Amino acid sequence: MARPRKRERPVRAPGICDDLQTATHEENAPGREEGIVEKTEEDEVNKKKKKKKKKNKKSEKGKKMGTHKVDGKGKEEENSEKVERSSSFVDNQVVETVNDQLVVEFTESLNKRLRSAVGGRRVNYCIQDQGFEEEEDEMFSTKERKKGRKQKRKPSKPKAEEEEEEEKEDDNDKEDIDKAKDGESDRKGGKRTNEPKGDEKEAKVETRRYPARASKAPKRMREFVSDNTAKKKTLSKDSVMCHQCQRNDKGRVVNCKSCKRKRYCIPCITNWYPKMSEEEIADACPVCRDNCNCKACLRMDGPVNKLKEALEMKFSGDEKLRHSKYLLRALLPQVKKFSEQQMKEKVMEAQIQGSLPSEIKLKQAVCHPAERVYCNNCKTSIVDFHRTCPLCNYDLCLICCQEIHEGHLQGGQKEVTVQYVNRGFKYFHGELDSSMLEEKAKPLDSPVKTNCKELEGVESRWKANGNGSIPCPQKEMGGCAEGLLELRCMFEENAVLKLVENAERIARDLNLEDMPATTNQECPCFSSMAEVDLGDCKLRKAASRKDSNDNYLHCPSAKDIHNGDLNHFQRHWAKGEPVIVSQVFENASGVSWEPMVMWRAFRQITNSKHGQHLDVTAIDCLDWCEAQVNIHQFFKGYTDGRFDSKEWPQILKLKDWPPSNKFEERLPRHHAEFHYCLPFKEYTHSQSGLLNLATKLPEGSLKPDMGPKTYIAYGVAQELGRGDSVTKLHCDMSDAVNVLTHTAEVKLKAEKLAIIEKLKQDHCLQDQKEIFGMAKVDQEIYMGNGGVHEIYGNKFEELEDNEAGAVWDIFRRQDVPKLKDYLTKHFKEFRHTYCCPVPQVVDPIHDQTLFLTLEHKKKLKEEYGIEPWTFIQKLGEAVFIPAGCPHQVRNIKSCIKVALDFVSPENTGECVRLTEEFRLLPQGHRAKEDKLEVRKMILHAMCETVNYLDPQAKIRLKLRKHA
Repeated sequence: MARPRKRERPVRAPGICDDLQTATHEENAPGREEGIVEKTEEDEVNKKKKKKKKKNKKSEKGKKMGTHKVDGKGKEEENSEKVERSSSFVDNQVVETVNDQLVVEFTESLNKRLRSAVGGRRVNYCIQDQGFEEEEDEMFSTKERKKGRKQKRKPSKPKAEEEEEEEKEDDNDKEDIDKAKDGESDRKGGKRTNEPKGDEKEAKVETRRYPARASKAPKRMREFVSDNTAKKKTLSKDSVMCHQCQRNDKGRVVNCKSCKRKRYCIPCITNWYPKMSEEEIADACPVCRDNCNCKACLRMDGPVNKLKEALEMKFSGDEKLRHSKYLLRALLPQVKKFSEQQMKEKVMEAQIQGSLPSEIKLKQAVCHPAERVYCNNCKTSIVDFHRTCPLCNYDLCLICCQEIHEGHLQGGQKEVTVQYVNRGFKYFHGELDSSMLEEKAKPLDSPVKTNCKELEGVESRWKANGNGSIPCPQKEMGGCAEGLLELRCMFEENAVLKLVENAERIARDLNLEDMPATTNQECPCFSSMAEVDLGDCKLRKAASRKDSNDNYLHCPSAKDIHNGDLNHFQRHWAKGEPVIVSQVFENASGVSWEPMVMWRAFRQITNSKHGQHLDVTAIDCLDWCEAQVNIHQFFKGYTDGRFDSKEWPQILKLKDWPPSNKFEERLPRHHAEFHYCLPFKEYTHSQSGLLNLATKLPEGSLKPDMGPKTYIAYGVAQELGRGDSVTKLHCDMSDAVNVLTHTAEVKLKAEKLAIIEKLKQDHCLQDQKEIFGMAKVDQEIYMGNGGVHEIYGNKFEELEDNEAGAVWDIFRRQDVPKLKDYLTKHFKEFRHTYCCPVPQVVDPIHDQTLFLTLEHKKKLKEEYGIEPWTFIQKLGEAVFIPAGCPHQVRNIKSCIKVALDFVSPENTGECVRLTEEFRLLPQGHRAKEDKLEVRKMILHAMCETVNYLDPQAKIRLKLRKHA
């Protein structure tokens, strides 16, 4: 006997016995769940009486079995007895006679309302008071029932798979029922009895369960269950359950002809797949295309694994040889320069010790591979040779050592703090008072110098001794002022020298020094007369400089890129020119970059151990202050727009979303899709790109964060002048590729535009009074819409393109000195935090506080004769930005961009130059820290290249991990 379960109210069949009284249910519901029957208290009292009558029950069974052998009357008597037992369960009275015609009528009335048989359960309905009870089909064995209960605990399967499995189970059930009806299956006896407790007491019903016992349902009931099962199979084929929303009440659905299992409702197609037509979904649904963005599919690893397999880079022997030669030739000058600096300091150490350089034996410093060593003075990373104090471990890089020997140490300037005053919201839109105007004291052209006299005095007293040795600095600079700095190495002493010698030998053997430089090779973009060839339409005009042949940028299509196009790309890339690649998503799987899809995918990664990240940090482009915003509200404003209390567009941009640098963990589908769509994977592949120096760092070493990272921001087509959706002018230390993955246009109505124009005039009046000290507005300075046409020319038509997303301004490297001069002269005309004028600049580019509007770009060209490459980035375009090229971006629509950093061999010299430039910035500057460690990348890349070209070289750059 099964252990009694807790009593529960039975669940009624929908639409049946609605008028049944609660008391009747409570009497008829003693825990009949999954074929297990509880013992009532009265059963316990009469337990002994039931045992005494056990022999009588067996004899009654024999009589009942005999009735099956007789047709007609015997069968009718059996049906009457079954109806009597069922009725006794409702009102606890023994029914002596039942009219068989009533059974037929009641059964026919149930044909339209009876539920489908699920999992082997059949329903017995009684006549009196329309009571009913549910029993497990006794045809199934005990093991099968237990197995069914275990299956309920398993996670739910997709709808289509459940329907197929249920149809198979229904077919098996039907076969078992037919076998039982024909007497083909083996059966064990079982019985149900109605025993009176006494002469005048109510009868009780007891149901016992036996394995593999045939169903006792009447023939008519068995036929009805078979018909209902067949009906369910028909419904599964005509199901309207949408795979996306898992609902069947949204109207018409589109069935997939490819898999013939999935279907999508029209609302889901409109909302989640706006770029797919019904015909395309009917031919192959998103599941078949591996780009379904429902919750279940976004959690699947299958599409991610497929993309990762496709991303595996396999190079032939000839390709590896060609790329290795290219690397060797590009990196050799930088490695030789690095080695010369080390040998120069070693000669100085020999003079200090009074011996020959060949006799000097340097100590190898202890350094763990996952440790990043910095110079205590300039914060530049240390790769190999350096000086350290044996008493306090003060480290000094070779550049600082050289500057001390020459008597002009740099790189240790005191931190510069720029103060901005928050004057309130009204100030943002033009309101001024007399106290603000009185604050203006210095003329616009006066440069602001950092107050570093105290620290400069300390550094000026830090000089080398007469013999060339360098003492440890004073405590104010972090030293101990007691010991002498000793020259030490991080790799084996002569490892870099051997590397250079082998590299030069291989270059001579391969005649690499006689090969023409990449920049001097003839480019297919130019004709034999050195004129621009626009025949292939792979060029885009981006500037109008006089007497210049770089006004056009290389702009190939991703689907047209072949092996030979890599050389063409390298010719432009080696010159420091940006490259634009269009239609990068043509060959991708097509996963949606809709903001709500990204949010849904991101939320599925979180669990109880991590925060839900429903609030994100956004930056308001009007006052450049951070604020916490609900991510759902942020994305709503992304598509619909947001406005402040004065009806001025509120432009927000997300700061570092997804949080941290775990893009792959938070958004694995989008991470794989982004890497798969990138062109020129020799440079952009973050794991195995042969020409990406960031992949050359050894396993276990501390690697820089190269991305990818998302940049999500609002945007409008009109240039506001204040509060625009911009990335301010800056210069990256490494190369980068930026892909526009999604756009959403926020169109401003006529009444909104009128308000904006009125506020822009108030802003201009405020600038004239506060910055220029003028009482009246100079209408020539306020450009309005006319200036837009004048500056952009033909490119203004591209702003109205449906796929246009952002305006890029990229400056040439050779124009950087003039650009800095202009910005240093006019920096007070720009606004930054709290919408205040910029009070001072340390470096006008690296501070990232300035953005050149149309007006400033016009003045820049008039005063200095330079202009940037200006172009429109469209949806699906990848922009390659060379290291060392200052650039700025303005979003003309709400945009989602994904960017990845890489280090190319052509631009390593520029990366080193920027590293040396950043070390001169004051302490605490945003660009001060050398996180890239490009010199370390160069050495490891050269070591790998030399060992590949000459396996006998066996150069090793090993660190000393333990003392």
